[in-house]
Amino acid sequence: MSDVSNKNKDISSMIKDAIILFIITLVAGLLLGFVNDITKDPIARQQAKAKAEACKSVFAAADSFENWEDGPTSYFMGDYQGKVDIDEVMRALDASGNLLGYVITVTDHEGYGGDIQFSMGITLDGNLNGISILKISETAGLGMKAGTVLVPQFENKKADIFVYTKAGAVNDNEIDAISGATITTNAVVNGVNAGISLFKGVLLGEKGGNQ
Repeated sequence: MSDVSNKNKDISSMIKDAIILFIITLVAGLLLGFVNDITKDPIARQQAKAKAEACKSVFAAADSFENWEDGPTSYFMGDYQGKVDIDEVMRALDASGNLLGYVITVTDHEGYGGDIQFSMGITLDGNLNGISILKISETAGLGMKAGTVLVPQFENKKADIFVYTKAGAVNDNEIDAISGATITTNAVVNGVNAGISLFKGVLLGEKGGNQ
């Protein structure tokens, strides 16, 4: 009889523990959901603000930006296939809604320390306003100089393809490599060229003002 009693006590204890665990899980889930509801909108607003600021930094003439949804951003990349991803394309518009150009967000996977992501603004006539680095984790003192050494060299340039040089840039399509960081330089240059390839091969097809 005592064995039966002990067995019943064990079952009751297991049921009690299961109920307590269920209640704890339920409360934790409700709290997480509540916190998510509270933070979701502020996070979304902050992300939208950051995106708008990144777009504005490479396309100051635009009054607003909207997602480009006329085609896939992952198209055949030719020489850049597997090396570069086109993450997003935004249409740059003036105050009347006329198309001025595009902001293309690119991730190049060839960086020495990992992916390098940046936005680039390009006008309808193919002029590159400039680029703005969004994510980079290169070597301090070398590849991390990309923001100060490489970025300024792409401002207001027009080229079908950019190349980097260690001998000093002479032509508009030449970019001075970061000393000791040619891998980083190559990654950024390839990323820019991939964005230009998308612009020339796909985006120019919708060129033509109000949409």
